[in-house]
Amino acid sequence: MTELPQARRLLKQGEWTGPAAGCVRLGYDERFLRRKRLETDAGDGFLVDLAETTSLDEGCAFELADGRLVEVRAAEEEVVAVTGPILRAAWHIGNRHTPCQIEADRLVIRRDHVLEEMLRGLGLTLTPGTEPFRPEGGAYGHGRTLGHDHGPAQGHGHDHPHVHVHISHKPDEDETPDADPA
Repeated sequence: MTELPQARRLLKQGEWTGPAAGCVRLGYDERFLRRKRLETDAGDGFLVDLAETTSLDEGCAFELADGRLVEVRAAEEEVVAVTGPILRAAWHIGNRHTPCQIEADRLVIRRDHVLEEMLRGLGLTLTPGTEPFRPEGGAYGHGRTLGHDHGPAQGHGHDHPHVHVHISHKPDEDETPDADPA
């Protein structure tokens, strides 16, 4: 059995030039890894062994031990395009820490029947489809949005409840803030 070539270095888009020796297509969840066996579109296997778990962007390239490059591409996934008053939709999607691809005239999220129903209820138009999913990066334009924690693990040094306020479109239906001990 032949040992797989190893990739211990990742080059960001713009840090490499020329044709890649291969291409690997990965879904959004698959583009977050440290160590994993992958296969190129041509069926050539290689082992990714990075120093730390890394969020891969489309256009990055793994550098194999022999110097060959394998380009990362976003695989097609089940998504839904959101059109209509997308500023309001963006707020609701972001409030749920849902990965979102932001374009000039639409937002794209992965299929989620609960979120889709809520967006339809806000009067947005939803168009299901299959396409590469390239959500916006995390804070400061890179990385992932992985949710948040208000506890000491984030360096706050103390626990504090956060408040959720629910406001309807009709003033007589507004609820009062409720403390959430999370």
